[in-house]
Amino acid sequence: MKNLMNKWQTVTLNDICEFIKDGTHQTPTYAEDGFIFLSSKNVTTGVVDWEDVKYIPEDLHEKLYKALSPQINDILLAKNGTTGVAAIVDKDIIFDVYVSLAVLRPNTSIISPRFLLWAVNSPHSKIQFNQSLKGIGVPNLHLSSISKTTITLPPLDIQNYIVSVLDKLQSIIIHRKQQLSKLDELVKARFVEMFGEPNLNPMGWEESHLSEKLDVLGGYAFKSDEFDEETGIPVLRIGNINAGFFRPVNMVYWREDENLEKYAMYPGDLVMSLTGTVGKDDYGNVCILGNDYDKYYLNQRNAKLEIKEGLDKLYLSEILKFDTIKKRLTGISRGVRQANISNRDILNLYIPIPPLDLQNQFATFVEQTDKSKFLNENVTRLLRRVKLYDQF
Repeated sequence: MKNLMNKWQTVTLNDICEFIKDGTHQTPTYAEDGFIFLSSKNVTTGVVDWEDVKYIPEDLHEKLYKALSPQINDILLAKNGTTGVAAIVDKDIIFDVYVSLAVLRPNTSIISPRFLLWAVNSPHSKIQFNQSLKGIGVPNLHLSSISKTTITLPPLDIQNYIVSVLDKLQSIIIHRKQQLSKLDELVKARFVEMFGEPNLNPMGWEESHLSEKLDVLGGYAFKSDEFDEETGIPVLRIGNINAGFFRPVNMVYWREDENLEKYAMYPGDLVMSLTGTVGKDDYGNVCILGNDYDKYYLNQRNAKLEIKEGLDKLYLSEILKFDTIKKRLTGISRGVRQANISNRDILNLYIPIPPLDLQNQFATFVEQTDKSKFLNENVTRLLRRVKLYDQF
């Protein structure tokens, strides 16, 4: 073991952890009760999901899993599925794991378990994991690759300080997200108060197909091998708008081209994602573009909703978020795995259209709420950019 006590060093996970024996490769026989059995599905960033666990009977535990025995402060690392995501064991209970998880036991005389957790979940480690993936179809991380992953290791007292700051920042971010969620709930409650449940239309508003109120513009089929990753006009892809707000993730850019002005989007425009996975809530989501950029280009499989008359975009955006309305679009089945919404599907959607002045009153309320959301989102983004050192 290296002398790692008094200075910053670059070390491998093998230098600072014991790698507990792999979980079983055999398909387990589940029971209604018994020993808790975890797989990569139970690992989210930093946290074990103890709510949705499976159980194995006692005799199977004794036969297959006795050598494993994970314990509190061990790190569970997903080798496939949610590959590279790690969580810390925070309960002192007996459980077993499937082969999709690796179990790392930190040498606590050298490294803080929570420091190890932050390090393994850092972008620095994710890059190494992605470079080490093997296999066809479902890529996997192998223990040999995990053990060679490097991290920067400071002395224990500095580790503990870094952990205390990062944990505090994480707590603030979680609190901010909860506040944003409450604001979304407030907007939805105000909508129902003013207009009623849209699927039932209890107030008897006039109803109309969206074809009478808006035009739908599909995106341009950009050639992905010609994207620029640093400069140009940002191209809106599904991942950028699918959360219901603009997310500047995995950004790509295209040179400015006057021939593409038809597909130019600007702050305040309303866009919708058209493609996702059958059975998942990952398409048919609407987003009003913010002012992160002055101009965007719209990629294929997204659509701009361009209002003609009699409709406020904030009213439209909110009504399209109601599950009962959204399912009128996503319930149209096309394909086996990939789900698609067409421009015609949107135009055929039939919704209540209250008087425009009432829609405008709702929009004013949303705009006031959005000021609070804007402050919360900016604080959250700022916190996410805080770095104590390059590893994180």
